[in-house]
Amino acid sequence: METLEKAGLAVNYNKVPGTKSDSLPKRVFMWDETLRDGEQTPGVALTIDEKIEIAKMLDDVGTSIVAVGFPAVSDAEKRAVAAVAKEGLSRASVAAPARAVIEDIDACIEAGVDEVPIFIATSDFRLKYQLRMSREQVLDRLTQCVEYGKEHGLIIDYIAEDSTRSNMEFLCQAFRTAINAGADKICVADTVGFVRPEVMKHIMREVKSRLWTESKYKVPIAVHCHDDFGLATANTLAAVEEGATYTQVCVNAYGERAGNAAFEEVVMALEELYGIATGIKTEKLYQLSQLVEKDFVIPLPLHKAISGDNAFTHSSGIHSHGQLTHSMTYEPINPSKVGRERQFHLGKFVGRHFVEYLLKMGGVRATPEQAKEIAERVKKTHEDQKKLQSNVAFEKIKEELRELRTGVSEREFWEIVFDVV
Repeated sequence: METLEKAGLAVNYNKVPGTKSDSLPKRVFMWDETLRDGEQTPGVALTIDEKIEIAKMLDDVGTSIVAVGFPAVSDAEKRAVAAVAKEGLSRASVAAPARAVIEDIDACIEAGVDEVPIFIATSDFRLKYQLRMSREQVLDRLTQCVEYGKEHGLIIDYIAEDSTRSNMEFLCQAFRTAINAGADKICVADTVGFVRPEVMKHIMREVKSRLWTESKYKVPIAVHCHDDFGLATANTLAAVEEGATYTQVCVNAYGERAGNAAFEEVVMALEELYGIATGIKTEKLYQLSQLVEKDFVIPLPLHKAISGDNAFTHSSGIHSHGQLTHSMTYEPINPSKVGRERQFHLGKFVGRHFVEYLLKMGGVRATPEQAKEIAERVKKTHEDQKKLQSNVAFEKIKEELRELRTGVSEREFWEIVFDVV
């Protein structure tokens, strides 16, 4: 794109000064949650070796913080977190979350992590129906737990669960309370993926205006977004536009319910569309994506941005011809930037120009009429294949994919209950 710009052949409106916020940071740090929130994808249960493998790859690509698991979940999970922490990542801070409960923090300490993000909700809805706590009780608990973590030499962050459905005054009061107790970072969490990008900007501006007027409260702000309305990446970028410098992401957008903001999407958007450094070796993103897909045993959608099989595959004859004339004709970036290769799909939309290109590459001479006939035969072959496709076979494949999802069935649950009780 840069060459096309210099030649005056393409306009990159992403660089127009008026389109960028004055609050845009120069550097954003990737905070990966693949081994924690990502593993909460229904059906996923990673082995210790898989956790270590993914953590090392995340470290190698340049991730700043790697949340490696939730020690308080079980003894097995605490052992897994400890195993990753013991491996020692060369660049990334090893993190493990804790509820605002002393026992959870102790589990993190015993696991030997560097950083503990403490989470407790701030929305009155969650306080009433889930936590059954008053605002004052939440603030007291938060103070106690942040101070406890700092006394034990940990980096402590505060994640305000359900930030985007919280009363702004109380949300900021909770952030101040955490900072006063020693929190190193705070996090605005769109826990149910409920806001629009403009609303996320509004929330960020409000938080900053209430906190950053006093220097002691000007700590780094992180953002955590879920994808319930397909807006996780957009909302993450909106928060960055208003000054967030840590983005919580999951590789391949895995995570609870509809998933989280995708690591690879956020990185490439920041690097290419905003010109913001992330410290990530982008040429290794596809390798990372494939590793996580393999260990999670959850196939990616073919059309998934950046990492999906079709992301750099061209089917239309018009598109294929355009790509042969210049690689940027129908691609925003060169596939090699994310460790991919360009591919072409032969089917009902193939064009004569692409057929002629393939013939030339294969050292075969053909007349224009012959090339046209070859193209027509390719189209018909694809159409005939489609007619033979079985919906029954497709449903069978889908069922087999469902069976790959591990978990305890309702019948198995009650068998356990009756065995115990």
